[in-house]
Amino acid sequence: MDSNILMESGTNELEILEFMIDDHCYGINVAKIKEIITFQEVTPVPNAHPSIEGIFMPRDTMITAIDLRNCLQRGASEPHGLFIITNFNKLDIAFHVDSVTGIHRFSWADIIKPDATMSTVEKSVTTGIIKYDERLIIILDFEKIVSDINPSTGLNMEQLKMFKARPRNEIPIVLAEDSQLLNKLIVDSLHKSGYNNVRNFENGKLAYDYIKAAMDADVLDEKVRCIITDIEMPIMDGHRLTKLIKNDDKTRHIPVVIFSSLVNEEMRRKGEQLGADRQLSKPEIGHLVATIDELVNGLAPEGIEDKSGE
Repeated sequence: MDSNILMESGTNELEILEFMIDDHCYGINVAKIKEIITFQEVTPVPNAHPSIEGIFMPRDTMITAIDLRNCLQRGASEPHGLFIITNFNKLDIAFHVDSVTGIHRFSWADIIKPDATMSTVEKSVTTGIIKYDERLIIILDFEKIVSDINPSTGLNMEQLKMFKARPRNEIPIVLAEDSQLLNKLIVDSLHKSGYNNVRNFENGKLAYDYIKAAMDADVLDEKVRCIITDIEMPIMDGHRLTKLIKNDDKTRHIPVVIFSSLVNEEMRRKGEQLGADRQLSKPEIGHLVATIDELVNGLAPEGIEDKSGE
């Protein structure tokens, strides 16, 4: 989808597509969107999850249609409205919504964390809230929505079996990942793979503050030997964090691995411009471990098929 809004890399900004379900305003990062089309009839899938409306084939590509109204427990959608066709985690998925309002540019620093005033359902699939023009736009966690429907789309934990019985090491790794679940899973995965010394943070700002403190105390190499970062994070995103690291002579030698559901062609170009050493798609947790082996230990990656598109 071409929003006709030019975005410079590393500015800590994002574009949000605002859409409606009933009278509620929701948002999705434009970087996830391929196109928006009018509703089309779909073919139901037997024994499918209740939120899956069915499948259809625009341009000869089979796409699963998800009823977002059903996901948010607002009943079932009527056969009209729009499909927002997305691509993340290497999946093309259509989300059925009522209407689209427009595209807005925000800073990640403008995003507010969801609080207890939200419904349990919405809070569980919300990454943040933005106030815009006297209304609140709820940004949904589309990765979680999809993984709740089909857990196999999450981290490919089976890949970790090849890393069993590896020696422990204390190479210091910094992780920036806003999802509590994914943050824990990545840390656990690194621990299982031998990397004991992992400092994890919920956004790029907290990670950068830790790195800056280590730099100011002249203990940088003792505290940080590799950085793993998501792209979408409140306060400071992964692209901004990468830019800060790679534009500083004192830190540019530290390998930065972008590990995100948004590693598509456009985002890969942005990451390359910012100096990211590697960019991997989130399902490939085994490839992440192999990449860290290569970057911090000089080990050639073995046994993991490279599906990152590099």
